[in-house]
Amino acid sequence: MKGADAEARAAAHLEGLGREILARNYRIPGGEIDIVSREGGGTLVFTEVRQRKSSRHGSAAESVTPRKLALMWRAAQTYLVREYGRDDLPCRLEVLTIDGAAETGELRVMAVEG
Repeated sequence: MKGADAEARAAAHLEGLGREILARNYRIPGGEIDIVSREGGGTLVFTEVRQRKSSRHGSAAESVTPRKLALMWRAAQTYLVREYGRDDLPCRLEVLTIDGAAETGELRVMAVEG
């Protein structure tokens, strides 16, 4: 599975931050969320994981397009409605990037504005 090592490292990192992993690879037609987690205070966090082995085509963060973020937001809203019956719960989107090898590359978590 493409990206499985990066997603496994990302999930372990988020758990290390005290989050509960609720779902991985949540899919809807036209969109996906790599990791859905819940922080200690109850906020749901929808995480896109991006990894780039080399910077030849830009950084992992640069690979996240506005279209991808829009699809991610749509998938997050669908998740909220399907799992909780409403779409107004405290939540946010973020991007977790790994630049370099999945197991050892530099890891960053960035909030998505919007």
